[in-house]
Amino acid sequence: MAHKNLWWQDGAVYQIYPRSFFDSNGDGNGDLRGIEQKIDYIKNLGVDAIWCCPCFKSPQVDNGYDVADYRDIDPIYGTLEDWKSLVKAAHERGLKFIMDLVVNHTSDQHEWFKNARSSRENPYHDYYIFRDAGDGKEPCNWRAVFGGSVWEYNEATDEYYLHLFSKEQPDLNWNNENVVREIHDVVRYWCRLGVDGFRLDTFNNIDKDLTFPHVEPLPGSKYGRGTRYCVNRPGVDLAIRRLRKDVLDEYGATTVAEVSCVEKEVAKRYSDPACGEFDAIYFFDGLNFDQEPENKFMPKPRDLAAFKKALNEQQQDLFGCGWQALFIDNHDQARGVSRFGDDKRYPAESAKALANAMYFLRGTPYIFQGDEIGMTNLLFDQIEDFRDVEVRNAYREHVVEQGEDEQKWLGLFRERSRDNGRSPMQWDSGMNAGFSEGTPWMPVNKNYAAINVERQEGTPGSVLEFYKKLLAVRKQYPVVFEGRTEFIDMEDPVIFAYKRVLEGEVLLSVGNFSGEKASFILPDGLDIGKGRIILSDTVTCLSGKMILEPYECFTAVFR
Repeated sequence: MAHKNLWWQDGAVYQIYPRSFFDSNGDGNGDLRGIEQKIDYIKNLGVDAIWCCPCFKSPQVDNGYDVADYRDIDPIYGTLEDWKSLVKAAHERGLKFIMDLVVNHTSDQHEWFKNARSSRENPYHDYYIFRDAGDGKEPCNWRAVFGGSVWEYNEATDEYYLHLFSKEQPDLNWNNENVVREIHDVVRYWCRLGVDGFRLDTFNNIDKDLTFPHVEPLPGSKYGRGTRYCVNRPGVDLAIRRLRKDVLDEYGATTVAEVSCVEKEVAKRYSDPACGEFDAIYFFDGLNFDQEPENKFMPKPRDLAAFKKALNEQQQDLFGCGWQALFIDNHDQARGVSRFGDDKRYPAESAKALANAMYFLRGTPYIFQGDEIGMTNLLFDQIEDFRDVEVRNAYREHVVEQGEDEQKWLGLFRERSRDNGRSPMQWDSGMNAGFSEGTPWMPVNKNYAAINVERQEGTPGSVLEFYKKLLAVRKQYPVVFEGRTEFIDMEDPVIFAYKRVLEGEVLLSVGNFSGEKASFILPDGLDIGKGRIILSDTVTCLSGKMILEPYECFTAVFR
């Protein structure tokens, strides 16, 4: 159940991808001063915290998720003083500040790894996971998340090193006590500087089966998925309990863990307060119903029933014992409006329907920059337009090396690429959508003149004003935080509806997720005379049978 003294349960979080938020100096990159200049905009949304994606010093191979120095800010974002000024500005406005911390791996440019790869005798060598090259065969045939092998040859030591992601992101060895102490010191360093919490990136990957078993290769490849040997293993539980006991609890810092491939009992353990691990889990499994396992570039047909089933499982599994983040998309996903709605005919309606459906569920809303104005996918013309290492690697593997159809893969990248969530924030209809006076580091979406903050702010019926109202309304009803979730007609292919129930209060969330009119029959037991609409731009009254326009939505409360 929710506890009112825990801000992260009855609050909402705004996620910022700093390189794409706002550029204060005209160099084409968003920066920390840019975030501070927009701090009142963030506050006025009605959120309670900012989550800032990594701004540590980094060569930017994976856009900051390859950290070269955990204690300094990358120059493209500014300085440590800029960071302190931003956090101070946030705190002055009552906003918490959450940092994104990547500790499964570092950059290959981190001083630890530079030392580690220089010699087997170097004290830092055991900070990472090396295996003797021996007969020249890789230690196992696991496939890396970004394609290819998880092993990279290191000539200086005649060894392979492990990287679950790109070869520029070598995995840390969490079995080394020195690594544990180093990470604890990093967390303590930022806590002392005023961080209120951490979003722990890929934390459930830190423990690996070091025997590195061979796995069944994927079709057409010599590599296979080693997921079961490097996800949700016992060392994850031990590591977070120790980090919490030794550092986090001292500063009252909260944690949300990015996880995937999480089964019911693991999810409970990770987020159950009685277990002393994470405060909440940010898991991708709920949004990955529309793709083959662990492969975003193998999409499935859109299926609303599957979407409801995935979300319902999470809601039921964690009720009364754990907490989750609620999100429509993020920096690792395509835009939700394009993925789950209709971004051509009903972009604004789709954005509202998604928000209405997601953010009255049990959990904490994590709103990604641009969602509040209904930003959509980009339409990249050629492979050179993409910035994402995942796309570049997939293109090389499938098109260059295997000779597969280029247009097919460009279509998949346009639909599924992470770059879709990383385009510059659309502030106004001026040059570069008001993001930068210079040349943006990646293209601005061509629809920025129609979809931007300036056009929507204060405009009745806009996506932005809908979000503001939603965030204000959800705080007024205990059922949002404490009620159980009951989905209505899980198999309905177009209506997304559920009840939240708490003693004498029922919240009803309903949306039509189709481009045609659809009917919704009010569930038995709900007295129209005791209900009222609390959120909708178009629905003004309740009836036994309601006809909803395409992507029309509403939320009502019955008492």
